Amino acid sequence: MTTLSTSSHPALSTAPATTAPALTLADRITGCLIGAAVGDALGGPVEGYSPDQIAERHGGRVSGIVGPWHEDWRTARPLAPYHKGDGHVTDDTLMTHALIRVYEAVRDHLDAYAVAGHLVPDLISTPRWIPELEAEALPLQRIFLAEKWIVARLHYGHADPREAGTGNIVNCGAAMYMAPVGLVNAAHPAAAYAEAIDVAGAHQSSYGREAAGVFAAAVAAACLPGATPTTVVETCLGLAKDGTRAAIEAVCDEASRHHDTESALRALRDAVAPFDTVGPDYRAPSLGARRPSRLHSIEELPVALGMLLVGAGDFRRTVLGSVNYGRDCDSIATMSGALAGALSGESCVPADWAARVAEASRLDLHAPARALTRVASEVFARDTERRRAHEKAFARLTESR
Repeated sequence: MTTLSTSSHPALSTAPATTAPALTLADRITGCLIGAAVGDALGGPVEGYSPDQIAERHGGRVSGIVGPWHEDWRTARPLAPYHKGDGHVTDDTLMTHALIRVYEAVRDHLDAYAVAGHLVPDLISTPRWIPELEAEALPLQRIFLAEKWIVARLHYGHADPREAGTGNIVNCGAAMYMAPVGLVNAAHPAAAYAEAIDVAGAHQSSYGREAAGVFAAAVAAACLPGATPTTVVETCLGLAKDGTRAAIEAVCDEASRHHDTESALRALRDAVAPFDTVGPDYRAPSLGARRPSRLHSIEELPVALGMLLVGAGDFRRTVLGSVNYGRDCDSIATMSGALAGALSGESCVPADWAARVAEASRLDLHAPARALTRVASEVFARDTERRRAHEKAFARLTESR
């Protein structure tokens, strides 16, 4: 496993930055989920654009919640009819909350069959408030084609859930909502990775599935007492495979050279470009975009980890760097916001941002966190019972006669 240099960058200290009271599981889960939602809402209105375009549109770098890119968002293409901006969360948060509802129903670890048996019915049967549509609708009517694939393959195609992701375009669609898997497996990154790989098999393949596993592991690692941005990245490097690992290493090595997000915007893009199949124009993907490969990686996860390093784990710096990076910045900021929030708890998320996102999106951002905290505690207790039973059985198998 590559170890990042800690000599020249404040983010790369392996010791806790402060001696503040230890965060509880509830603190970290709440910070992670609210941080993800706020990052999502900040990134949504500038998704798909370059840093230069974002700066030109907003008269400089985005420094908080902004309105829609187009004033006539109801008819402007290619965004209509979505009201992106003004604190509205996107499908990243909707899918994250949907996965939490699956955990609430199952109250144990999940697998690909839980996606078929619980997530798909949730997406197609229960109308919910969709902030970007400003209406109640089925979540299916908001998610994009790579996520609708789950419904097509599992509900209509009756595919084996463990293999249903094969054939889908390879993107960050599964990774973007895997934070709950990391939280249920808080402080156990390897378990989070394995569970997310299983869950994501119903949705993604290749490096899209790999990114889901690594992101869940990153969230679990961020919940470890004394965790820092560097320990999170090193955990990811210890678990990631193929192009995903190479991309994280390249981007985070570059991130270690930057003390501010402004200088990192172009540098991180240049570092991830050799692994990214989408190409230089995010809105006009290359011919080979999003196809399975052992050599490539999604862009979003390595950049989110890089911004976490550049921002030294500070929520504002980390998330605003992710937002101003552009391209798929709602998902990048969702991931980096989740990690920063898990590292430092709810208090690190600006309260005014969180309140505005909750009000604009008509969401109780605390309710999913409370629900998942209860589930995580139940699952840990059940895991402990299972472990004790295994220990007892193994001891009998190995006892001397």
